[in-house]
Amino acid sequence: MSVSTREFADFRFLYNMSTARLAEATRSSLEFPEVLRGKRLLLATESFGPVNGVSKTTLNLVRYLREQGVRVAVVAPEISTGSDTTPPPANEIEVRLTGYPLPYNPELSVVYPVRLSTLYARTFKAPPDLIYLASPASLGFQILLQLRQQQESSIVPVLLNFQTDLSGYCEILFPSPLDDWAVWVFRSVQGYLFRHSSVRTVFYPSLFVRKYLEKAGIQSQKMMNLRRGVNGEMFHPSKRCEDMRKELAPNGELILVSVARVAPEKGYEFLANVAKHLDQRGFAFKLLIVGGNPNQQVVDDVRSLFGHLDDEGKVVFTGFLKGEKLARAYACGDLFLHCSITETFGLVVLESMASGVPVVARDEGGPSEIVADGKSGYLVPPSDLDGFTERVLKLGHDTKLREAMGIESRRMADEATWEKINNQVAWKMAEALDSTGVPKETSSFTIPVYSWLLLSPELRLFLGSLIVDARLAGGLGIIFGVWCGLVVTWILVQLSLMLRTRAPWIQDILRLR
Repeated sequence: MSVSTREFADFRFLYNMSTARLAEATRSSLEFPEVLRGKRLLLATESFGPVNGVSKTTLNLVRYLREQGVRVAVVAPEISTGSDTTPPPANEIEVRLTGYPLPYNPELSVVYPVRLSTLYARTFKAPPDLIYLASPASLGFQILLQLRQQQESSIVPVLLNFQTDLSGYCEILFPSPLDDWAVWVFRSVQGYLFRHSSVRTVFYPSLFVRKYLEKAGIQSQKMMNLRRGVNGEMFHPSKRCEDMRKELAPNGELILVSVARVAPEKGYEFLANVAKHLDQRGFAFKLLIVGGNPNQQVVDDVRSLFGHLDDEGKVVFTGFLKGEKLARAYACGDLFLHCSITETFGLVVLESMASGVPVVARDEGGPSEIVADGKSGYLVPPSDLDGFTERVLKLGHDTKLREAMGIESRRMADEATWEKINNQVAWKMAEALDSTGVPKETSSFTIPVYSWLLLSPELRLFLGSLIVDARLAGGLGIIFGVWCGLVVTWILVQLSLMLRTRAPWIQDILRLR
């Protein structure tokens, strides 16, 4: 039997990952690394608060580190109006930056340019011992770009968690062949920034993401698989509320649950088609959609996908839920449907499993490594609408199978705790404090700034500052210029599609010409 090079590489990766997980499991049972206590950590994130799975993961890490005595300063974009704006305790450092809210998701912002020295001054009034970047984008990119401009001796060690697949969004938002161009742009920018020697560890949630990072040229010794945890006390089968079930499905319909931010990239078109197929088959169901979007137009567009099912009350939109209300929404379901293919992990899938609810998911991204196909639910090829529908019908008609898969889902979720996962991050932080054996970048575009300035100290400082500022401005200009170009292209594509669909008379004029 012959084995291809790709198959051998995948096998070697899985073997190495299992070995690493064994070592990490042993380490995770150890105490917190003492070297971290009292250290200053600047944690920069693109969203901070109960907004989505990424921000909840970061929030858990911050709480854990602070409880263990680490001085954590959080830097994040301002919270949009209407969100939870409770100020942090007086002894906790939190810096909010201004930015431009994204039109389709105002909870996220493109942070306006900010100097790293300003962040240092506003947090610890001096450089921190470590920097942690959660799902780096507009803010994280700026920090990494400025670190590239500094002398090696003054660089602060960085750990970053790759949790949001920006290129995956590009594949959905842009038509072909622009989607390939957009993916290449993001991968090139990320590779250029992540390969720098300041970056000691790149956490990734799944094999799918690792392969993407390998294409970007990230050094293999930097990468570490880091799954997410789940609060097994909050999300638990005991939260199942019969009164809620009777109110939602008074005629005994099967309750299907989907939890995701209401946005096009979350697979709502696929979910709507599944619901329509089930309705056409005469299957009695209620679809509970938990999630929202501050942009009401986006919500209206998504709701319109369900057509008469929404009008007839077969689909129920709850808006954003959190805490006990969210836990009850998970647990009241008979099945959890996950239709997004842009998830690097899929925390909602794990939360559903912890609630004892089996999952039917499209086999793409992070959920592929959470759901045990045929045991805790089913994984279906991403484009197989009929296969997805059939799996829902199979579980819908087999109560014993649903119960067995629900039990297995809970058992698997019990193995993932935030304490163990956050402890793994803490130990990698401790390792980053040791500057020996730092992976070097194979190729670099940096230009020595100080070595050739054999001038007076004052002039050297002045000219060096000008050059650093110029290179910083140039780098930021390239990145933001490309982003603006992609945004303009996307707008033009959307306008073109709108004109074709809503103004057919324009096509008639073009034909006459």
